[in-house]
Amino acid sequence: MKEVEEAKNLLSKEVYERKIAELNACKESLEKQKLVDALFCSDRRYRRYTKGEIEAATDFFSESNVIGQGGYRKVYKCSLHRTPVAVKVEILSQLHHPHIVLLLGACPENGCLVYEYFENGSLDEHILQKNGKPPLPWFIRFRIVFEVDSGIAFLHNSKPDPIVHRDLKPANILLDRNYVSKIGDVGLAKLISDVVPDTITEYQDSILAGTLYYMDPEYQRTGTVRPKSDIYALGVAILQLLTGRHPNGLVLAVENAVKNCSFAEILDQSITDWPLAETEELARIALKCTKLRCRDKPDLDTGSANSQKTRQCCRCKFKIGKEQCICSQPLLLSNPSG
Repeated sequence: MKEVEEAKNLLSKEVYERKIAELNACKESLEKQKLVDALFCSDRRYRRYTKGEIEAATDFFSESNVIGQGGYRKVYKCSLHRTPVAVKVEILSQLHHPHIVLLLGACPENGCLVYEYFENGSLDEHILQKNGKPPLPWFIRFRIVFEVDSGIAFLHNSKPDPIVHRDLKPANILLDRNYVSKIGDVGLAKLISDVVPDTITEYQDSILAGTLYYMDPEYQRTGTVRPKSDIYALGVAILQLLTGRHPNGLVLAVENAVKNCSFAEILDQSITDWPLAETEELARIALKCTKLRCRDKPDLDTGSANSQKTRQCCRCKFKIGKEQCICSQPLLLSNPSG
């Protein structure tokens, strides 16, 4: 009888999960169409690509052109009008910011969105030195912290409603030829409305989204989405930038290192000239970002003390270190959007 009951429960669970998957697929399709429709009704001019152009550019979506896996679909490298770009089949909001991946156009027939291509891959590849990617100098890492902080603050301060990324991680932070970073893969992004007073913005989510090690514990526990849900992921990403380690158990390891005055030992040893005082200050800010309760996490508002400390570290130390760059590509010191 016990086995029969377990089989019934398993079957019920499978039926439920199938219904949820079907509902999500339907919702995804509708949202994708809304995005494509809005894209060409907006004031900005986007290129409309035909199905034939996309298929020819990707060699009919050949696996040999796959360069990544987004939140919902694969990412293909292709050349359109001799310009290398990335083609994603996913849901993405219209976002225009120097540190948010730029949307170039779309193909309504295939549900494809066309983005700028990033020659230096993802931040994750450099942190863990995957695919032959070199470690980044400390001052570029500091600059990336500032850039990502800026991009996330932009999302959270979007009008009329804030946008929560929900899957921020180094694999979704992309680097262009000049090592300027931009936040990508906002396919899981959630537009949320102000539903409570005192400026706290929340949204109750029925299905959790994101990557486990970067997922805010309070979001995991309650399913409540709010801007500070991204702050936890930002903190973990900063700690990875400083240590060169995987995220599993990283917060506790850095906390112990700071507490035991052995912080220098946990830093990425491929970098020999870390500015220890500023780096430890940045680590302390990152640890505050990973507090278990949202109310204990810092804000990303440009006026906040923590954000100003982060920006001061990035700007001041970058000026000192920029002449020491060991990267093969020159740095772009001007506005990345220029």
